[in-house]
Amino acid sequence: MIKSMTGFGRCEVMDGNRRFTVEMKGVNHRYLDTNIRMPKKLNFFETSIRSLLKQSVQRGKVDIFITYEDLSESQMTLKYNETLAGEYLSYFKRMAEKFSLENDIRVSALSRYPEILTMEEQALDEEELWKGLKKALDGAIAQFVETRGTEGENLKKDLTGKLDGMLGMVECIEERAPQIISEYRKKLEKKVKELLEDTQIEDSRIAAEVVIFADKICTDEEVVRLKSHVEHMKETLLSDENGIGRKLDFIAQEMNREANTILSKANDLEISNLGIELKTEIEKIREQIQNIE
Repeated sequence: MIKSMTGFGRCEVMDGNRRFTVEMKGVNHRYLDTNIRMPKKLNFFETSIRSLLKQSVQRGKVDIFITYEDLSESQMTLKYNETLAGEYLSYFKRMAEKFSLENDIRVSALSRYPEILTMEEQALDEEELWKGLKKALDGAIAQFVETRGTEGENLKKDLTGKLDGMLGMVECIEERAPQIISEYRKKLEKKVKELLEDTQIEDSRIAAEVVIFADKICTDEEVVRLKSHVEHMKETLLSDENGIGRKLDFIAQEMNREANTILSKANDLEISNLGIELKTEIEKIREQIQNIE
């Protein structure tokens, strides 16, 4: 199945009192380039997230945005540092004795001193946390792959249509080639007769010149190879291979090489125009291929 590198996926999961939201978007890239933005408390899952993504995605620049909310009331706990409180009181007592002051410290005042009472976040259960996060990731990745597949099918239809059009142009070149040689022979005979007037010239001499001309402009090999490349690309588009983008790009390069040779050998306006149209279509195909995984 052909997949585009452009796609989007989103999934939100409630797992108990935890809410996980994952959003993904992808664009073209030569390799798989993953950028993950998520809360710091989830950073230790980064390797697992990348591994999970690689199971479904081979190429593209993929941005993943993850948000996490803990809606439980027990996520924070109050901690009392009794040792530190004792040290504060000991120093207050010494200060009162040293400077003959009243030791008027009260519990409410003591509790406000630094680090006596602190709020601490409860330790997270990594296994339970990953369970909820993975559900959200699986949902987002599934939607992401689906949108890439839908876009890929549209690309396949467009490319197949362009390839069929190219085959039509190649057939026109094949049909036109013999006509060029026939027209050249007629022009050559006419020109020779005008120059030599009544003097006779052997047909063998004209035939030899025509053969040299025909060999110079012959594009039979290029046409056969170009048709083969077009058919190969069509077969690849219809195959079940994964990650065919690089293969298609290589075939397109070979197609462009044959089109260039045909254009360079062209000694006819009609074939020159067809060669230019071929190169234009191949360039459009190469641009489309850049978006295929």
